[in-house]
Amino acid sequence: MNILSLCDNIASHDYQPPEVIKGSQIRIFFEVINEFHKNNSISSTCTLEMTPQEISKRLRNLANPDIAEHSKHFFKTGQGEYGEGDRFLGIRVPEIRALLKKCEAVSLEAIQTLLMSAFHEVRLFALLLLVQKFAKGDDQEKTAIYELYVHNLHRVNNWDLVDSSASQIIGSYLEARDKQLLYKLAKSSSIWERRIAIMSTFYFIRNNQFEDALRLSELLLQDDEDLIHKAVGWMLREIGKRNEAVEQAYLKLYYKKMPRTMLRYAIEKFPEQERRKYLSGEI
Repeated sequence: MNILSLCDNIASHDYQPPEVIKGSQIRIFFEVINEFHKNNSISSTCTLEMTPQEISKRLRNLANPDIAEHSKHFFKTGQGEYGEGDRFLGIRVPEIRALLKKCEAVSLEAIQTLLMSAFHEVRLFALLLLVQKFAKGDDQEKTAIYELYVHNLHRVNNWDLVDSSASQIIGSYLEARDKQLLYKLAKSSSIWERRIAIMSTFYFIRNNQFEDALRLSELLLQDDEDLIHKAVGWMLREIGKRNEAVEQAYLKLYYKKMPRTMLRYAIEKFPEQERRKYLSGEI
């Protein structure tokens, strides 16, 4: 039995003492036992560093073929669709987040390996680990995480992966820094890089900083992709929640040029009569 399994078994009260404990495991074994007797349980978080292989194994143990089949259709993995070729284990997001709590001690090198996985849920797990580490990190650690994220943008390749990480990492890091990266990404041929650009501004919007979100929205006004229309409309709606006058001023300039989906998302919270006027071009 390895130490990670020992932690899990004691936490779930399934522990049975092994007949033989070898080498360096002895000290750790007795530390775990002492903690168990002190609290009658131990935290479900194992602070020992986990390898990518151990994490992947744990995720595979949660796999569900029926959920995987549903996810293939939900995330549009067919030929010519936006998620073409993506593979799924079939794991619900709450299960992924529950495992995340047990895996705080994971190196950036291990996360880099996880990001290379062909499986969507493994990449999501890696990104959520980065978000978790970024939130707790010092300035040096935040810079390292930001750089790793930007270097691996090609692995942030579906809308849920973007939305779970872009504002929390890129948005947070760039809030008080030069934001030219976002404007470069907004002009990218990659739908996911363009979505990262606009979704990163969610961090600024939450802090009542709207300028970059509005400028990027203008750049993406005539984007061809529905997923970009939805993201831009969503960010405009979020601006309106905090300052309706700002959103209204922007809409009056551009609403007649907006794709229908973008406009519908932007005005979703408006009173019914006002929505109808926008949709019929009467504002």
